[in-house]
Amino acid sequence: MATAIGHDSGPGVTRTPPHVPSVPTVVDTALNGCTKADMDNSNLQFVSPSAEEFDVLQRQLKARLEEGQGEAIYEIGMGVGCSANGLQPDKMEASLATVASLASACNADFQVLRQKPMEAGTIAQVVLRRKVNEDDFLEVRVAVVGNVDAGKSTMLGVLTHGELDNGRGVARQKLFRHKHEIETGRTSSVGTDILGFDKDGNVVNRADMHGGLNWAEICRASTKVITFIDLAGHEKYLKTTVFGMTGHAPDFCMMMVGANAGMIGMTKEHLGLALALGVPVFVVVTKIDMCPPNVLQENLKVVTRVLKSPGCRKIPIFVQSYDDVITCATNFTSERICPVFQVSNVTGENIGLLKTFLSLLSTRMHPHLDKSPKFQIDESYNVQGVGAVVSGICLEGVISVNDVLLLGPMADGEFLPTAIKGIHRKRMPVQEVRGGQTASFALKKVRRNQIRKGMVMVHPSENPVASWEFEGEILILHHPTTISVKYQAMIHCGCTRQTASIISMDRDNIRTGDKAICRFQFIKNPEYLRVGTRMVFREGRTKAVGMVLRVFPDASTPPALLASASTVPPTLQHQTSQPRTRRRRGRGTKGLGGPTPVAGTGSTASL
Repeated sequence: MATAIGHDSGPGVTRTPPHVPSVPTVVDTALNGCTKADMDNSNLQFVSPSAEEFDVLQRQLKARLEEGQGEAIYEIGMGVGCSANGLQPDKMEASLATVASLASACNADFQVLRQKPMEAGTIAQVVLRRKVNEDDFLEVRVAVVGNVDAGKSTMLGVLTHGELDNGRGVARQKLFRHKHEIETGRTSSVGTDILGFDKDGNVVNRADMHGGLNWAEICRASTKVITFIDLAGHEKYLKTTVFGMTGHAPDFCMMMVGANAGMIGMTKEHLGLALALGVPVFVVVTKIDMCPPNVLQENLKVVTRVLKSPGCRKIPIFVQSYDDVITCATNFTSERICPVFQVSNVTGENIGLLKTFLSLLSTRMHPHLDKSPKFQIDESYNVQGVGAVVSGICLEGVISVNDVLLLGPMADGEFLPTAIKGIHRKRMPVQEVRGGQTASFALKKVRRNQIRKGMVMVHPSENPVASWEFEGEILILHHPTTISVKYQAMIHCGCTRQTASIISMDRDNIRTGDKAICRFQFIKNPEYLRVGTRMVFREGRTKAVGMVLRVFPDASTPPALLASASTVPPTLQHQTSQPRTRRRRGRGTKGLGGPTPVAGTGSTASL
């Protein structure tokens, strides 16, 4: 598909990436109904095609744009069955003129990425992007993971604000959300930042005089917007990181590795989480300006060894030039290629290559516009003068302003109808949102205390039903002893994050490395789950991954929860209505909220 890298760059990188098809990338193929002679000359199909051939090419381009979510990459001059690839200058010029006409007919922009000499001339790679309205843009989500102090927030500050770091963390100060993050320099929450590209692949982010970014202006000027999900690297924030990887549905994962420290701490944990969720990974090695060359080479060897290990089975490609970027970007959807960038946030070395690579990424989530809308909630707010606001991802379908959707499940498993009175995408007001896009909704007649993470909004025609129990297949990645029935752990499934108990499984007990089909029961609230969704099962150092196989909407409320809700002791009911007072030393309890005798017993219940 894309040509192999012509030199070895980095330790252990002497292998050529395999010939793996990529969805948005197209090599010239023979037209429908061509003879064998036409097949041999199929690299000439863009050279002055007839009207019928132009119609075939136009239909092919529309299909490729649909498959690539609005983007496609063509290689001009590469043919199927051709003895010699490449075109002479006059034929290449004619082919590019044909591509320009095709792009205009399909309402798309096209850009020549590179031209490369071959045995019979040159080949060209061009990218075509469907034109979008001023209030619309292509969106790609990239999760940023890595160990603490690997330079994640500093890297995003340099990318999004266009200013280099001073070596003391000034670039990351613009991204932190809490005071303790500024004081410690460590991210503790899920932060989001954007990087916009225009139709020619140029960055449109421009910071104002105070160092801030106007998201609405960036989105209006952009054809594609990269949304960075900045996750925590410290071990005590692992729950937040897992929620960011599952609930925010990233298309790609950018793993940060400090050149001076290497793959230590939580780096391997985050890599294993991305592999378990099936998210393609690329590696960015930072701080190369302050790292001695021998230490850098040793740490790069460790990165190569980990990526080639049986658990990863990746092919690391060390990116050193623009041609390497194009090769990696056109083959990245195969999930076998793992590009490795070596950058410096202080000197700016190779930052341009990383930006070019990001501009060529395409979303992996299909919008499914023909299906009824579904929206999962990952955060809720209370905006003064507006009311309850929820943010999340539209999984499929189209949602417009004033649509009435069902919000739930509530604590009793019911879904409440609510109307959408406003939609924002990246702080920009819009009229609709489609599948695969993130958005925020202002809701009517709903209070924020009724909303929690993990809820969904679906169309009334879906007749949604909440489930207390579900069946899933899990693989135990690590557990110190054995797992059996009644074991409880935290379930991360999409935006759902709740403790569940194993009530049955197809084996007596399971250990590290075992796979089993288990039936789970939620502890606190029923949830709306979809079959086929990936999940993470964790508790302390215990980690497991799996997939939802079946849901049981007819399952009843857990008996323990019913008992706790219905059998409230009269004493507790009395206590909840009495103010809590402090007992003084050396005095009696009369009039000071002392022990209250329980009716029918000789015991007392202390406040």
